[in-house]
Amino acid sequence: MTIPAPLTFSDPLEHRAFLKFRLAQAYRIFGKYGYDEGVAGHITVRDPIRSDCYWVNPWGVHFKLLQPEDLLLVDHEGTIQENESGPSRFLNRAAYMIHSAVHAARPDVICAAHSHTTYAKALGVLGVPLDPITQDSCAFYEDHALYSEYRGVVSDPEEGLAIASALGSKKAVILQNHGILVATKSIESTVFFFHSLEKCCHVQMIADQAAAVRGLRPRLIDPEKAADTQRRLGSEMGGWFNGIPEFQLLEHEEGKRFEYVPAHEQNV
Repeated sequence: MTIPAPLTFSDPLEHRAFLKFRLAQAYRIFGKYGYDEGVAGHITVRDPIRSDCYWVNPWGVHFKLLQPEDLLLVDHEGTIQENESGPSRFLNRAAYMIHSAVHAARPDVICAAHSHTTYAKALGVLGVPLDPITQDSCAFYEDHALYSEYRGVVSDPEEGLAIASALGSKKAVILQNHGILVATKSIESTVFFFHSLEKCCHVQMIADQAAAVRGLRPRLIDPEKAADTQRRLGSEMGGWFNGIPEFQLLEHEEGKRFEYVPAHEQNV
């Protein structure tokens, strides 16, 4: 039995339209789970036509309200592309500093997400990586990093470069005293692994607390088994397939699915 494969597109404009539709959905999913913090937090997707640009949310619009037509197309210099972008041209400087660096350093990354989620912040305060204590946390075994610096709100290119460097070739990084960042080859996989990492941080906090009460230490999964589990559960395809149900549920709740109308057929 084979699992479904991601959609492919022969028309780059249709591909762009689908990614914008999916990205807006991802923001609304994040909003549903409370992964916003005021105006903080951002998800980006690399544009399939202009690989030096990415789509991002306009600053100050609630995640639950975002639609494809609201998104901004931004290049790696932080310039908003006027002809393609939505009406609100307010760009989050921190989003530009972090995501430009990640997309530039990682040509394989299609989608990156960063936010200040509750349990990731709590675990990040400790300055420790995620331990392989559950099957789910093994998806991140030796595939996430710890950025053990906090230099204030990200407002300069050096900090974005430092975060991208800490991420390296991995799919996630815990930002000490800050939050988490996940970067993968699809929107679906980024959404899934971001949500999973937040839950794994929660479980680790609970396990550490329960162990301390009993004078114990959490039992780690054997490295060989953890590595094997990572290969099975932590792959890009595994993340994509696990992420699909979130989008299916959103489409069921909203009654809205992707439909592409070529430009020459619009307003006819």
